[in-house]
Amino acid sequence: MLSRTLFLLAVSIPSLAAANDSILGEATTFTSPNGVRETCVRIAPMPGADYSKGDLKDEAAFCAIDLYSPSVGLCPKTWSTSPGMIIHDLSSGPYAGDRAGFERNACPLGKDAKSQSAGDLAKFKPTMNARGTSGTFSASPLLYYHLSRYFGADIGVPVAVWRSMDREQHLSEVARPGLALSGHSHSSNMNEAGWRTLVAADTDPTAYVPTSDLFTSDLSAVYGVMLKSSGDRYNSEVNGTRASGWGKGQNLDFQNTAPFLALRSPAQLDKAIAEGVAEAIKDKQIRKDMGENVHPAQMAYWMSDIANIVLLDFMLSQQDRVGNIDYVARWFWVENGEVKSRKAVSHGAETDPPPEGAVRIKRTHLNDNDAGGRVEYANFAKSTEMLQKLRHFPVETYRKLMALDADLQAQGPLHAYLRDSFGLATAQFEQLVTNTALAANILRTSCERGDLRFDLDPQAFLVSGSVTEADIACDGQD
Repeated sequence: MLSRTLFLLAVSIPSLAAANDSILGEATTFTSPNGVRETCVRIAPMPGADYSKGDLKDEAAFCAIDLYSPSVGLCPKTWSTSPGMIIHDLSSGPYAGDRAGFERNACPLGKDAKSQSAGDLAKFKPTMNARGTSGTFSASPLLYYHLSRYFGADIGVPVAVWRSMDREQHLSEVARPGLALSGHSHSSNMNEAGWRTLVAADTDPTAYVPTSDLFTSDLSAVYGVMLKSSGDRYNSEVNGTRASGWGKGQNLDFQNTAPFLALRSPAQLDKAIAEGVAEAIKDKQIRKDMGENVHPAQMAYWMSDIANIVLLDFMLSQQDRVGNIDYVARWFWVENGEVKSRKAVSHGAETDPPPEGAVRIKRTHLNDNDAGGRVEYANFAKSTEMLQKLRHFPVETYRKLMALDADLQAQGPLHAYLRDSFGLATAQFEQLVTNTALAANILRTSCERGDLRFDLDPQAFLVSGSVTEADIACDGQD
């Protein structure tokens, strides 16, 4: 049952060892059938960030979901590597209003359960870092969402809100069915291990260490992140060949894609693009997946996307980026000197022909952001020196980074916001501060050496085929 909306304040100092449920934002409360108080929190806006109307609408929609409504069905996510919960819309379809029938008959279909509902409303994912499981941290997607809006990074990072759920309801309706359904052809050993861990933890919260990473302070509810994502997975053209295996190897493979090679070139943008493509297609797999005649504007968008991704991943110690980058195709064209776009058909022929001269461009979506933020995670952007290799960078991202670093060093309002809003442990917050300072210093040093071109403006490139490089002071001040 929906209770009311209020303003939830951080009430405790984050501990050194573990994350917790001390967060800051606008909260909507619900009551479970067991009488347990559940909360959905729209994390407070980050100072200096730009949120679209769509962002705010999605936040509100997520926090309006009553998990126990007859028009809502809950299915365990038993595919891929990490456990989660898919929230289905049962307002129409063969199981309209039949929550029990849907969960009994449709949930065992896995991904295909969606065909038996009116669609997915959201996905709920808790933290999971037990032995044998895939590493996930629920604060990570929240940090990616708000930091991407601060940087103005147009890389399709999903809107995310914080959500708690009665642990006994989660155990009976989601975790136990998840364990029963996992371990089959559409699952993985890590997914099954995650469900096994959740069943044990929902039964006895002290079975999961640290307990505060997964449960609210009164142990009545499991908490995590609620979001929704869309897009198809890139092949080797952006994710790299991954021929060298997980870890540093595939992160170095990633740096041999056409857009990353172009980012590494000291040449002006158009020449860097040509160099990057020519070098990348020497690899047979990339040549097959990307083609030899990729449009230069596509490359300009990819370069800007990857520069922003590398920065965020470096700051947040993301350990599982490569192989997890998605896209949504759009048509782009220029009309009276202005760039216009619309969504393209993902598969098959267009029913509505695109405007004359339109270019089909894959716009990057960063949907899988749950393996960052923890000190224990491997920071592959850092260990493979991705930032040091960049020779092109978006000027506004650079300015915002320098401002953020200055604020964090001065312990200003952004420092307080990031410290208090996400339930981070002290060590996790300090890592973010340290990584931000390191990132700022690396890029500032490249700027001072004259190695960094501020020319990543894909829209300007689409209009004219060239970009006038910005000339700014290396401290980010005009």
